[in-house]
Amino acid sequence: MKVVPLFLGVATGVLAGATAVLLSTPKSGSEVRISLKSTSNDFRDKLSDIKLQMQDLKNSIRNLTKESKEVIPSAIEEIKADVEQWKTETAPLQAKLQEEISAIQSAIEEMEKALPKKKETTIN
Repeated sequence: MKVVPLFLGVATGVLAGATAVLLSTPKSGSEVRISLKSTSNDFRDKLSDIKLQMQDLKNSIRNLTKESKEVIPSAIEEIKADVEQWKTETAPLQAKLQEEISAIQSAIEEMEKALPKKKETTIN
């Protein structure tokens, strides 16, 4: 976000508002000056607060970026290490499951061979 266009927009709005107030006010000149001075001071205070908040936001973003550059690579490496450890730990179990599945398939095939086949009955 560009600060200059934002500032120009805010300044234009304030100027237009002040002009509208000056042209439509039934107050005397001294009352208008006091009111304008008060409004001007309030505007400066709010603008100063916005400036401080923008600076805080920039600093927060800068810190977050710095921290993420430090933390994310180590987190990725940790996740990779955990996945590799999981693969290593589960490899024997996976091999055993494959053996058991093969044994079950062999047993099913042997049972199918051992069962007598039904003869088809023909109706004469």
